[in-house]
Amino acid sequence: TKVEHFAKIGWKNHKHSVNNPYSQFQEEYSLDEVMTSRKVVDFLTILHPTSDGAAAAVLASEAFVWKYGLKSKAVEILAQEMVTDLPSSFEEKSVIKMVGFDMSKEAARKCYEKSGLRPSDIDVIELHDCFSVNELLTYEALGLCPEGQGGKLVDRGDNTYGGKWVINPSGGLISKGHPLGAT
Repeated sequence: TKVEHFAKIGWKNHKHSVNNPYSQFQEEYSLDEVMTSRKVVDFLTILHPTSDGAAAAVLASEAFVWKYGLKSKAVEILAQEMVTDLPSSFEEKSVIKMVGFDMSKEAARKCYEKSGLRPSDIDVIELHDCFSVNELLTYEALGLCPEGQGGKLVDRGDNTYGGKWVINPSGGLISKGHPLGAT
């Protein structure tokens, strides 16, 4: 994985965010602008995800949805899982494991098993992209590509319109902000 892969994720999310009327960033940036903007730390620049914002989801029973005519606005949850730290999160002394790779991988495995779906059955993915690094690692944890191949997925454009998946069509946390304290 190269610095450019993370910049391409930031660039893709900014490109998607211009289609989101609720986005805090309504401007599309070039890949070069993302890569050469002011550094925050190491390879992360100011045009990578930010750390403000908020979100909410309203959960309702199927009966409630039907009663109030909300079917056209509803999203059915086929499976959901919550996984906490695993021994590998700390024992393997891997930053990748520490930021939740194994937890995401296990939650995805359980959801695929419960729903009967596979990555190839999915078209659109909204995921927690607190940093472009985490987005790339989540591609691998979700089984969208083999471990260590997230950069190739990005290079092929399989994370945007015209690729295998449209990932964060809303623009992700780059567009909406990342409520760091709330997260």
